[in-house]
Amino acid sequence: MENIDWANLGFGYRDSDFNIRCYYKNGEWGELEVSSSNKIEIHMSATAIHYGQEAFEGLKAFKGQDGKIRIFRMDENARRMQDSSEGTLMAKMPVEKFMEAVRMAVKLNEKFVPPYESGAALYIRPVLFGTSPQIGVKPADEYMFIVFVMPVGPYFKGGFQTTPFVIMREFDRSAPLGMGKYKVGGNYAASLVADKKAHELGYSNIFYLDAKEKKYIDECGAANFFGVKNNTYITPKSSSILPSITNKSLMVLAEEMGMKVERRQVPVEELSTFEETGACGTAAVISPISRIDDYDENKSYVFSKDGKPGPVSEKLYHKLRAIQYGDEPDTHGWVEVLD
Repeated sequence: MENIDWANLGFGYRDSDFNIRCYYKNGEWGELEVSSSNKIEIHMSATAIHYGQEAFEGLKAFKGQDGKIRIFRMDENARRMQDSSEGTLMAKMPVEKFMEAVRMAVKLNEKFVPPYESGAALYIRPVLFGTSPQIGVKPADEYMFIVFVMPVGPYFKGGFQTTPFVIMREFDRSAPLGMGKYKVGGNYAASLVADKKAHELGYSNIFYLDAKEKKYIDECGAANFFGVKNNTYITPKSSSILPSITNKSLMVLAEEMGMKVERRQVPVEELSTFEETGACGTAAVISPISRIDDYDENKSYVFSKDGKPGPVSEKLYHKLRAIQYGDEPDTHGWVEVLD
């Protein structure tokens, strides 16, 4: 294996040795197969290419101080992929088969799991898509499921530090009764133009309001939003938001820290009352927000003048990572330790 600079990996694609594949044909899933190829052969008229019949997940495995590998909440990812399959009329990958594929992918690529002290992790990408040819708009009869892995560093350069976000009303992330609650590629393709503009203006990401009324906070780029005030953890409730497994975990930890948790509609004006805010998701865990500029209203909501994350964000971030790496007890059964 090439020498990997674990401390300076960045968040990007890197080949590993093996991936796991499974095929759905004649109304049932086949056996899990091991492949050493990073290529797939697909029909030019596959529904994944033409009609977006595709869903994916993202999760991580961590090496603890004890040398053991831990996978975080993969059952939740399995169930979320089933939800996405329901929303796109794809064959559902059974939860246990999904989990077994993840275990196999991690074990076969064990040498790519970054060492404990590096701060890096093994990123796991399950993907499911329609493979049989259709030219009319209808679901496929056959599907392919793949799990591949790679070592990754922090999502943002510099790791856990605050970054600025921007509200731009000219872009919508998802329609209220659309596909926003599913982890499908089309949602991400639809965000690329807005994301590019935000980066060109010097922001780490775009901050979306609800598409219907432009009154309520929706999501931060591809992550869930949370705000903190009066010892309360507040996160938006909306049918357009992808249910983040990280956010779900943080809500539990916030309650354990003695905080009140509210999941409700959050008017954009409420930003002025928050003591700290953040975006949360698998890739970065928590991305504390330094400020949110309202591009159209010429307003700015500042949460960190010195660039440092707020105390609640810092505590939640370190608590969750400690559970993921095995430094603190897992009292919720979130972590599976591999044999």
